[in-house]
Amino acid sequence: MSTVITRLRRRDEHGMSTAEYAVGTVAACGFGGVLYKLLSSEPVRNMLEEVIKRAFSIFGG
Repeated sequence: MSTVITRLRRRDEHGMSTAEYAVGTVAACGFGGVLYKLLSSEPVRNMLEEVIKRAFSIFGG
């Protein structure tokens, strides 16, 4: 039993495999899509516009 465990521990895996790259790429694209939809929605755009207007009114004088 100890030889099996020793052999399993010796496996070196450097970097990601192709499947892991694919999953990471799909996850990043999905996150980007959700972020784009969120930031381009009307309520969020209005909120960001108000924050920017307040910042300019405070720091602009």
